[in-house]
Amino acid sequence: MNKLGAVIGFTYRNKTKTKAFRWTTLTLLLLLVIGLNVPYFIQLFSGQSDKDLVRIGIASGSYTEVAEQIRESMGKQPAKPAAGDSNSSSGAGMALNGSEQTRIEWQTKPADPAQLGKQIEDDKLDGYLLLQKPAAGDTFPSITYVSKKNNLTVQSMLQAAAQTAKVRSVTTGQLTEAQLDEISTPVSLTRIALDDMDRPDGQPSQLTLENYILVYLLIILFFISLTMTGNMIASEITAEKSSRVMEILITSVSPLTQMFGKIIGIFLVGLTQMGLYAAVFLVHLMLPYYQQVLAQFDIHIGNLSWEVAVLGLIYYVLGYFLYSTLYAAVGSIVSRTEDLGQAVSLLTVLTLAAFYIGIFSMTNPDSLLMKISSYIPFFSPTTAIVRIGLGNMPWWELTISIVILLIAIFVFGWLSAKIYRTGVLMYGKRPSWKEIRKAMKAYKI
Repeated sequence: MNKLGAVIGFTYRNKTKTKAFRWTTLTLLLLLVIGLNVPYFIQLFSGQSDKDLVRIGIASGSYTEVAEQIRESMGKQPAKPAAGDSNSSSGAGMALNGSEQTRIEWQTKPADPAQLGKQIEDDKLDGYLLLQKPAAGDTFPSITYVSKKNNLTVQSMLQAAAQTAKVRSVTTGQLTEAQLDEISTPVSLTRIALDDMDRPDGQPSQLTLENYILVYLLIILFFISLTMTGNMIASEITAEKSSRVMEILITSVSPLTQMFGKIIGIFLVGLTQMGLYAAVFLVHLMLPYYQQVLAQFDIHIGNLSWEVAVLGLIYYVLGYFLYSTLYAAVGSIVSRTEDLGQAVSLLTVLTLAAFYIGIFSMTNPDSLLMKISSYIPFFSPTTAIVRIGLGNMPWWELTISIVILLIAIFVFGWLSAKIYRTGVLMYGKRPSWKEIRKAMKAYKI
């Protein structure tokens, strides 16, 4: 046990102190920070901000009443004169309304489209609503928003207000304001697994957007971490073998201790990297900008399922140890680092298959493919967590899946240890399976 701890500590310190590890980690952290702040920078340099005033004019023609209904539907607030409004060619006053994030400043007096277009060119307006003759077979006027910039937030607000105004126009005063508000409020539709309806606590688990995002991130975490650490294990062993350092190590530490010491040590290296990335991600989520973004999409961290998070971590650890033992075995039979890429190609295909099956089946988590894949140890780390978070996976299926995965780790760990013991001392060309099998028979764990 002391030797195992020494190998784990040596491997961890050796990898974390290298310039390659530090630069790679810092580069990825920098890319993560830039990627997380790209939306903010785009909004900042495009001159748009959540607190910006958007000045809108109205070219209503003979549909003045409809234009007024649209403006009122967006939530009329106390009037506020616009800066430079006294210089407006229309001489119109301005009224302020909108939401806390986007404030809209209305030009209360209708004007000619050409006149409003000139005001947009002079940066006195951001856009204007053009109300025209209804399309054939329709009684509500055609509405167009004319602007220089494409502001999706404003367009969404105007579309919702126009829809409410249309309902008010069609019903001709038959509905109250409360009823109009109720009609314009989107319906919340949540899917619930059938078996969850009979839970003893009477509170069925809901398949929330937060859990969907969590499952998506867990699959990506598994794939990226496994690809990085798996190749790190294989290249570490191959490098020691090619430099003949392995001949010294194999005499002082047993092959089994050495292999699992490297696997655990590099696992801790991977956890260190992922911990840093997770810390940066969580810090960004706490920033006011991201709090506003999450609130806009009605995403709340408290809605995350800890059951999914814990089981996802369990599958991540088990999946890592399954693949890492195979990466160690493959690395031990390669004598040159140049040949390593070809040697691990089969494992790369397996990890890609697990990733793609999980990702592309998130919309259909209870399909036959997903049910079968959740019992295959190479695929279950991703497919099982999709079924747990987004579908319906009974506890007995979950138990069987984990037991099969544990058995696979034991079997492939035993097999990899025998391959490792014989492969690290075989130099020259890559040994054939017949030679490896013959050498394995002479060694008993």
